[in-house]
Amino acid sequence: MMTPIHPQQNTPMNTTNHPSIVDRRTFLRGVGVSLALPFLDSLRAAGLDTPKPPVRLAFMYMPHGVIMDQFWPKSQEEFLHSPPPILRSLHPIMDQCLMMKGISGVPTTPFGGAPHALELSTWLTARLPDPDSRDRINISISADQIMANYVGAQTLLPSLELATMPQTWKENQEGLHEGYYNHCSFRSPTQPVPAETDPRNVLNRLFGKRGKEGTVTQANPLDRQMLDRVLGGARDLRRTLGRGDRQKLDEYLDSVRSVERRIAAIETRQQEAALEKNGIAPSRRHANDSAPIEVKIPEGDRRSEYMQVMCDLTVLAFQTDTTRVSTYISSRPNGASYPELGFSDQHHSQTHYGSDQEMIGKVAAINTLNVDQFAYMVKKMHALKEGDGTLLDHCILMWGSGLEDGDKHRRDNLPFIIAGKGGGSLRTGRFLPNVQGNQGDLLTTLLSCAGIPLDRPIGIATKQITEMKA
Repeated sequence: MMTPIHPQQNTPMNTTNHPSIVDRRTFLRGVGVSLALPFLDSLRAAGLDTPKPPVRLAFMYMPHGVIMDQFWPKSQEEFLHSPPPILRSLHPIMDQCLMMKGISGVPTTPFGGAPHALELSTWLTARLPDPDSRDRINISISADQIMANYVGAQTLLPSLELATMPQTWKENQEGLHEGYYNHCSFRSPTQPVPAETDPRNVLNRLFGKRGKEGTVTQANPLDRQMLDRVLGGARDLRRTLGRGDRQKLDEYLDSVRSVERRIAAIETRQQEAALEKNGIAPSRRHANDSAPIEVKIPEGDRRSEYMQVMCDLTVLAFQTDTTRVSTYISSRPNGASYPELGFSDQHHSQTHYGSDQEMIGKVAAINTLNVDQFAYMVKKMHALKEGDGTLLDHCILMWGSGLEDGDKHRRDNLPFIIAGKGGGSLRTGRFLPNVQGNQGDLLTTLLSCAGIPLDRPIGIATKQITEMKA
């Protein structure tokens, strides 16, 4: 039995006698649409204490492992100042990151022939499926949902699950249910949590127009007219804020518009491509115009753009405290391709490279692209002020894979990158080359750092990795 670790208590601030103070959960409202605000320094008015920003936890997954000698630093010095090729996009923010070499995955016996069904399903559960009921889901609640059960009632969304590809791949390795192949989040041992692949639908969940009972009633909540009405309310709010908060509010609302414009641009390009395929020359639309809704994300059209939009939505969800738990499956363990890299070969097909240097180079390029998107999200959070620090200071972001490498399907030394200080619970800017621990130990430690009390370890965990902590 583990000693429970209790989170810091945030006592609600009484603003009744201070009408000029903006409460943390203040929403801008316009014709039924609501938009939660970021932390504002106005909460410190009248000499009252501001509740400490909550810790948020995000997981970002890539299948098939990494090219190890291009991923792991050789020393602390190299980690900070000249990181290996796959990590170079993190170089400017390595002081915000923590890497540990030596975290092992869940042993696969008796499922030795199911590496891809296990790499994703065990990633946040740290436990094997039940071998006596292989044809149905029976594994364990995942770490993200453990946290959602504890903090989810305090936010609009208990958790946010995202994916780049539909979770519909059909494969039954070792007789295991196909759901193990496609899901990393499990609400209970028998309930996988579906992930959203359409960024427009994610926007609906985060900032949708809501009816009296809180249900989303507007399919396209961030259209120009509705967002303009919200911004009109923002103008009234701005008059009550100090200069610094006005700038922060403006930057935040600009970021909301930026996400909407980028999604609109992607959808417009898809629509125009479909018209051109049928011999119709599309008219050029202004980039700021609202785009058609419910456009299915295609396979293989600059995957990195979709990944960045999903990263932006995660940032917005955390910044507004709409949720404190997020998972993002950048691709499932099968044939994702990345045409922006200059080749159409599928990720999985290239991971069985043996000594083929061309294939190794392609896998390394795919690894690099995926880490680049993680770095994009980390940099964005690091640039956003919150409380006495940055949004990143109050987050824990974990990027990783459920395999050490895709060629041998090893799991002895899983690749992980941790970013963010978790409200001061983690000490970043370090590479720990000789950590002894497993996947469950890592997840148990991360939840502890997020302030989640645990009465038992996660999966195969036997301890916490104390070297990680501040």
